[in-house]
Amino acid sequence: MGTSVVHLARLRLFLFIILFSSIIGQAAFGAENDWLITKPPLINKLYDTPNDHGKSIKIEWLSAEYDSAFIPEGYIIQRADSPQGPFDSIGFVPIVNNLYTDYEDVINKKDYYYRVAVTGTDITSPVEGPVQASGQWFHTGKTTTFVFSVVFCAMAIAILIFARRGVQFYIRPIGGINAIDDAIGRATEMGKPILFVPGLGTASDVATIAAFTIMERVAKKTAEYQSRVIVPCYYPETMIVAQEVVKSAFMDAGRPDMFNSKNIFYVTTDQFPYTAAVNGIMLRDKPATNFFLGKFYAESLVLAETGFEAGAIQIAGTDEPIQIPFFVAACDYTLIGEELYAASAYLSRDPMRLGTLKAQDWGKAILVVILVLGIVTASVFGSDFFIRMLDVNVN
Repeated sequence: MGTSVVHLARLRLFLFIILFSSIIGQAAFGAENDWLITKPPLINKLYDTPNDHGKSIKIEWLSAEYDSAFIPEGYIIQRADSPQGPFDSIGFVPIVNNLYTDYEDVINKKDYYYRVAVTGTDITSPVEGPVQASGQWFHTGKTTTFVFSVVFCAMAIAILIFARRGVQFYIRPIGGINAIDDAIGRATEMGKPILFVPGLGTASDVATIAAFTIMERVAKKTAEYQSRVIVPCYYPETMIVAQEVVKSAFMDAGRPDMFNSKNIFYVTTDQFPYTAAVNGIMLRDKPATNFFLGKFYAESLVLAETGFEAGAIQIAGTDEPIQIPFFVAACDYTLIGEELYAASAYLSRDPMRLGTLKAQDWGKAILVVILVLGIVTASVFGSDFFIRMLDVNVN
């Protein structure tokens, strides 16, 4: 028993000697390299990170100068709550960098002190501080966005006021919208139904909402002409909204008795089974007019080709740029991009929608003018004023 105690004591002493020697060696190594640092780093900028919610501080420093025989790996950033310390290491950056952003449990409105240490030495920069982190109310990098938003809202309000006073604003005629009444009339004369496909988007998608607006106009005309409209839906939610839109349109036309909820039905949420079901409707019921309005994907050409083979007049529109060429190739009329959104204002002539639409047009015109001025001033006069004005920070 006594022998075991003696051996354990000797082992502890041996481990203590090794640990002590290691600490002394590291200190000696650091001190040994101190003379190779000809100039220590110097913190020249210590500030709260601008345009954020706080909880971060930026540190910039002048790089240390050192002998070519010794190249440090980098800098260790140290932080304390008082200039006397103790300092905790919070980050490391390579020797080529001289900027660090401190996100390490920073508390807003609390004083912090910093210094920068050179790895492999005992050299540190002078302590700098205090500095506090705080959040900002306004992001100066988004000034351009703010100005354009204010200008857009002002234009929309002004146009809304003039529209309510009876001022008529010019809207470029859209061929696909102008052809709606003729297409419905054709179906009525032929005694065939009308097929309205609201796409594969959810009821909350912008393209689907725009399709509902056109659906209301189509359903109202269908009720007036005493025709039948078929609406196969991809989502149950879309079906519910479509039923309400069509029902409301039939009531506005004075023909609520003609409304049949079975003509607006849910099919499936699988893309190509849904496409096959709609193709079956076109081949069996032979609708005289097809409307493909909303969000479409790879099924667009399949639907449009089937309708073309069935001999229907087709009006299509989507906000998916990749699918537009397929509709252009196989349909009689195509609403391209924003024409789908403009259709609601074009059909309703509602002052609120007209005001928004015209404000968008004028906003685009202003942007085009600024772009042209920026190109001219940058190319001819070397000025980057307009370039900086359009440099929008989205972070």
